[in-house]
Amino acid sequence: MNQIHEEAYMIMKESIQNVLPEKAVEKALGNKTFTVEIFVISIGKAAWTMAKAAKNILGSSIKKGIVVTKYEHSQGEIEGFEIIEAGHPVPDENSVHGAIRAIEAVKGLSKEAQVIFLVSGGGSALFEKPAEGLTLEDIKKVTGDLLKSGANIVEMNTIRKHLSDVKGGKFASLCAPAKVYSIVLSDVIGDRLDSIASGPAYPDSSTAEEALSIIKKYNLQFNASVMKALSKETPKVLDNVDTVITGSVSELCRAAAESAKKLGYTPYILSSTLECEAKEAGRFLSSMAREVRNGNMFGLKAPCAVIVGGETTVKIQGNGLGGRNQELALTAAQGIAGMKDTLIFSLGSDGTDGPTDAAGGMVDGNTLDKLKELGMDYEGILANNDSYHGLKAVGGLIMTGATGTNVNDVMVVLSK
Repeated sequence: MNQIHEEAYMIMKESIQNVLPEKAVEKALGNKTFTVEIFVISIGKAAWTMAKAAKNILGSSIKKGIVVTKYEHSQGEIEGFEIIEAGHPVPDENSVHGAIRAIEAVKGLSKEAQVIFLVSGGGSALFEKPAEGLTLEDIKKVTGDLLKSGANIVEMNTIRKHLSDVKGGKFASLCAPAKVYSIVLSDVIGDRLDSIASGPAYPDSSTAEEALSIIKKYNLQFNASVMKALSKETPKVLDNVDTVITGSVSELCRAAAESAKKLGYTPYILSSTLECEAKEAGRFLSSMAREVRNGNMFGLKAPCAVIVGGETTVKIQGNGLGGRNQELALTAAQGIAGMKDTLIFSLGSDGTDGPTDAAGGMVDGNTLDKLKELGMDYEGILANNDSYHGLKAVGGLIMTGATGTNVNDVMVVLSK
């Protein structure tokens, strides 16, 4: 591993450390005083970490706690909490079990009770109770079809809110008359509170008409029960909830910029709201690398770091293994082929990328030649959505394990 690779890993590490939710939860709770019974419900990929932070602050004043997180994202027991691991990105039986346990915990509370609702990305799949007339299999099919369609996270959550008894503000309604203090770690571009984890405790701005238009846009076909549920409106007003956002992709980009600056790179945050197909983003980032080398990138000269935050999508056309960050990185390899002292990485802040054990991918000017030397078909790998095996063969997988946070993805072009 040469210096630019070591520095890339350092930027990744420091960026993640700066958006871990412990400090954010401490900040959100530090100036709050609760003199009533406290019930903590924590959902999402960062649910365990957020719940642990709340426990450290509130201690024995928590009467009951529920954590619903992704498989292998729990880090052990938390006194007074029931911890449930469930399916992501497609919900499973434990997703429903976790939602039911949360409902049971808040059902029948008085207006003097306080529900602290900790929300992080991934909650849409992890926290689910199908609406009346629907089954878990219906939800699985809808989720799977949406993932394959290339729909973005806001579009996906618009659909899922209308098919659930806990999304789209419905969980907060179930907590009433108890007050809900919702602390949110954002994984949605623009921090749309009604879309993060499909907004279980926030009034829903989407309409049934919008949900049906998304179905039409992607030419999706669902059964009559699903279409009937999509035609029903979600709560538009909630008077028992206060909400605070504790972290976002903007903070992740700023942390990456600060880390790069300490290493001697001139940082430039190009955008924190990137939304497009992963392959398009990969080609775009490699073009930025070329512009830097040509001196046409806003006057930036090496050493510099161009930083982009957001969340891309993958249109699945093959049967390979990969994730959006891996596909983005591998696509970028072609555009920087042969370039010295140039590296591009794309990292999922939660430590997971698609249905893989990798957090993302990293490529440099030699990646394409390495694949050719191994006799691997670069174009074929991308066409089969098999970026995982392509990057693995050349040492380009980023492996972090679960990080405990989830604030979208960060993509960095390093020119040394």
